[in-house]
Amino acid sequence: MATEQAPHTVQTIARLSEEERYDGIAFHRVIPNFVVQGGDVEGLSGMGGPGFEITTELNGIPFRRGSIGMARLGKDSEGSQFFIAHAMLPHLDGGYTVFGWVVEGMSVVDRILQDDLILSAKIEGSS
Repeated sequence: MATEQAPHTVQTIARLSEEERYDGIAFHRVIPNFVVQGGDVEGLSGMGGPGFEITTELNGIPFRRGSIGMARLGKDSEGSQFFIAHAMLPHLDGGYTVFGWVVEGMSVVDRILQDDLILSAKIEGSS
């Protein structure tokens, strides 16, 4: 987790995970060779959020395969939705908050299909 580069984002994701808000939520957007996106804690097929928004924390961390970033509609509109990069995505660098990365298990990420569920979310590690 990018605790120094995106502290508020990491705290928010950790809190939502601890509160089990992600458990049973679907990955509502899957685009091969681009991203898998989930985290709509209201279960509204990608239109929902946690009921609050947080500040964008652009931090210079590049989007590489396995990077985890916050989805957003505009600046300072992040909430609970996140995406995992399937590949290097330089066109997203500097436009979205990167707050973590997949350390192991990218083969699992590669097999995620639209509407697959997050059974349980746990946050481990920090940088």
